[in-house]
Amino acid sequence: MADAAKTAGSVRKKAAASGPKGKVKREPVSPDVLQQSLTVITTSLDDDKAENIVVIDLAGRASFADKMVIATGLADRQIAAMAQHIERKLKEIGIKRVLIEGANGSDWVLLDTGDIIVHLFKPESRELYGLEKMWGAEFDDGNAEAVPTA
Repeated sequence: MADAAKTAGSVRKKAAASGPKGKVKREPVSPDVLQQSLTVITTSLDDDKAENIVVIDLAGRASFADKMVIATGLADRQIAAMAQHIERKLKEIGIKRVLIEGANGSDWVLLDTGDIIVHLFKPESRELYGLEKMWGAEFDDGNAEAVPTA
């Protein structure tokens, strides 16, 4: 925290400069629960007419999640509704802690279920941030897979 005291700026900036208080270890879930959650998420996105749904396997590559789901919505309201529907459907299967960022009319909404990170973008933002390029098949020999939609 001594470094944080020397950091100019707000308390929030100082806390960010000092880093986490300790190693936060994510407890792995069973493969069945992970697959059930992934199925609920991708089915919900498909039902809500999300476009270009991609699932990327992060196991062994990232400590923050095992899977990443990326999908596109055409309007802010559609993206916000997709996020709300995913949250509700995950709660129905017992996933109670879903953090949502940017759900109030944003070009990018993030859902963190603990084991699966879901990114919902408008088309321009998805292209701008290029998460598939950062984490996907082009990055490391085919760990990204497109989920077929109806």
